[in-house]
Amino acid sequence: MTGNREIHLASRPQGWPTENTFRLVETDVPTPGPGQIVVRNQFMSVDPYMRGRMNDVKSYVPPYALDAPLDGAAIGEVVASEAADIAVGATVQHGLGWREYALLDATAARQVDPGVAPVSAYLSVLGMTGLTAYAGLLEVAAMKPGETVFVSAAAGAVGSLVGQIAKLKGAGRVIGSAGSPAKVERLRALGFDAAFDYHDGVREALRAAAPDGVDVYFDNVGGDHLEAAISAMNLHGRAAICGMIAQYNATEPPAAPRNLALVIGKRLTLRGFLVNDHHDVRPAFVRDVAGWLRDGTLSYDETIVDGIENAPAAFLGLLRGDNLGKMLVKV
Repeated sequence: MTGNREIHLASRPQGWPTENTFRLVETDVPTPGPGQIVVRNQFMSVDPYMRGRMNDVKSYVPPYALDAPLDGAAIGEVVASEAADIAVGATVQHGLGWREYALLDATAARQVDPGVAPVSAYLSVLGMTGLTAYAGLLEVAAMKPGETVFVSAAAGAVGSLVGQIAKLKGAGRVIGSAGSPAKVERLRALGFDAAFDYHDGVREALRAAAPDGVDVYFDNVGGDHLEAAISAMNLHGRAAICGMIAQYNATEPPAAPRNLALVIGKRLTLRGFLVNDHHDVRPAFVRDVAGWLRDGTLSYDETIVDGIENAPAAFLGLLRGDNLGKMLVKV
């Protein structure tokens, strides 16, 4: 352990971030104090919500500080410990990504078993990504067997799991939108009943895929997708609003949705949610997902970029939709 590399926020982007938004900084490897551990990160996550944290605005999490390392979900091996209950060599999940070595209180780390699944899975299907899909679909949108489900950004980390979980829980029909023909084919391979490329027109494609309407919409995109979903939703339809990536880099107010008045007559429920409010369903999530992975009925995709120095490029690629499934950086 001779040196540590971190990615700092160099400037606050206006619109789309660029490589110049970030700075690679070399520091010393930290030394743990009482109750602390040092983790050599193996994988870190880049996620759409991180774009909002680059703005200096009040939100549900504090903004990233300028000239300081970013943070986010990561997993790695403990290489130094001054904590009684976490030994050197343990594999832990924590929230200090965007760096090679992380110093943190042991209470902020969760030990995981690398023998159960590849360690990267704890940042995707077995982590917050999987719990987001599970809780959003089953708790927030309260999907019932036989219902029609529409998922936007369905080839992404969360969306691809939402569609599969919907089928496993008895949905009558599952529809997904994605950004390329290859991603559309992947959705069909995952068991989606219908899938379309949103570049071909969301409203028309959704109408064709769901002639009897939509009961549940899982929203990762907002904008024209939300507008199309509102038009297609049946009476008492429910939408779980997970993200709105279509407007994260926008500098002008969004043009859509323009049909919110339909919410009244259709008695729709549009409910935003954060996964941190739903840890009570974790036992059911772990039980179900572990079983589905074990018997091969649930699949997950990962797009892995190698090297901490390439974390900014991975994040920018995520915003462009370059990833299939979860975008991760192998540190």
